[in-house]
Amino acid sequence: MVKSRRKWIGFYGDDFTGSTDAMEALTMNGVKTILFLHPPDESMLENERFREFQAIGIAGISRALTPREMESELYPAFRSLKKANVEICHYKTCSTFDSAPEVGSIGKAIEIGLHVFQNQRFSPLIVGVPTLKRYTVFGNHFATMEDITHRLDRHPIMSKHPMTPMDEADLRKHLSRQTTTEIESMNVLELSGSTIEIERILDSKLQENHNPKVMLFDVLTQEMLTKIGKLLINETQNNPQFAIGSSGVEYALTAAWKESGQYGLSEPQWPSLSPTAPLFVVSGSCSLVTEKQINYSLEHNFFGMKVDSSELINPETRAETCLKIIREATQQLEKGIDVVIYTALGPNDTSIESTKDHLVMTGGKSTDTSKLLGEQLGKISKEVIKNTNIKRVLVAGGDTSGYVTKNLEIIAMEMIKPITPGAPLCKTYSSNPIYDGLEITLKGGQMGSADFFVKVKSLT
Repeated sequence: MVKSRRKWIGFYGDDFTGSTDAMEALTMNGVKTILFLHPPDESMLENERFREFQAIGIAGISRALTPREMESELYPAFRSLKKANVEICHYKTCSTFDSAPEVGSIGKAIEIGLHVFQNQRFSPLIVGVPTLKRYTVFGNHFATMEDITHRLDRHPIMSKHPMTPMDEADLRKHLSRQTTTEIESMNVLELSGSTIEIERILDSKLQENHNPKVMLFDVLTQEMLTKIGKLLINETQNNPQFAIGSSGVEYALTAAWKESGQYGLSEPQWPSLSPTAPLFVVSGSCSLVTEKQINYSLEHNFFGMKVDSSELINPETRAETCLKIIREATQQLEKGIDVVIYTALGPNDTSIESTKDHLVMTGGKSTDTSKLLGEQLGKISKEVIKNTNIKRVLVAGGDTSGYVTKNLEIIAMEMIKPITPGAPLCKTYSSNPIYDGLEITLKGGQMGSADFFVKVKSLT
């Protein structure tokens, strides 16, 4: 790809909701962004539908993969972005950074990224993002829930996450369980001065520590994030950068680009939307936030369908179970009734543990639940959409979003309207007219107010 067509930033999201979060951060700040569901080749990037986009993303599923599986997933993705000649390749993590050595290892992703992108002084690690009320202070990470800010290992949800519970708020210690890569840090005090002073401190740290591979940056305010963005831009003058972290990376870069005026960024213009009732909701999320959203929707005339997870993952019952769900959902949607299909109602739903126990008893692993449930929810969603020709869909849960969208023959997505930070409304691109032009929202477990489903339904 020639230099004149160089993309400013390319990112890989470790789940689909995180990927749309990164796309939103760029789009809201005037950077036209396209999100692919598979690593794009040069012919795809030069396709007339996509060649004018200024940033490219790849929506991934590495958060649900083992380290060995991550190698097969991430090497092609990172190499694709490198070939696209991006200035910065960003491995997009959740803003709560939840991960573990055996599944969704961010440490493993760092090692792969540093192997593909070499010849940089350091790889920036940025997890704080004030827009989402996520903060990093002296290396410890904090997240706000219902206006109360918790240290991550004391967060009422993330400390009890069913797959990757966060029992360590110190991000360097957390990563030390996943990688031996050297990690240095720049704390809030060191980032409080001018850009020149910060650069001097950074240079000193790099010399003293013999160029550590990763530099963790504290983030407390948007002003601090802008300063970090300037540092990143300076680093790209010599070599492409591999960065790790939340959408704080995108917010840092766009703030710095705006301040410099080098790209002439302007506010995006959103299209008017036609009413598209009924709304089809699919949820594989176990979070308390999603529980409240499901309950609110049921109180506002949504038709709820609680799925028996054990039957859905059992090879002997899954086909009949899927068929029943498809028939019932299709009938309700054809009547014009909004439908929400869900596998769990909050973190205390007894089906969560019983499904894991069933998997273990039948020779599987408890960590396989996301994959097995996600695949079946994806198949159900594909058939329901095909049967009803509905145009607006909401998927709740990061892993679930990945499996559902991959089943819908979607090539790429573009943000068309904001709803709540981190979960925008998107338009799909597909070679299959049934799934082309769908309006879809991918919502992470912690995203949105209690009335989020109703807001998505009424969006115009």
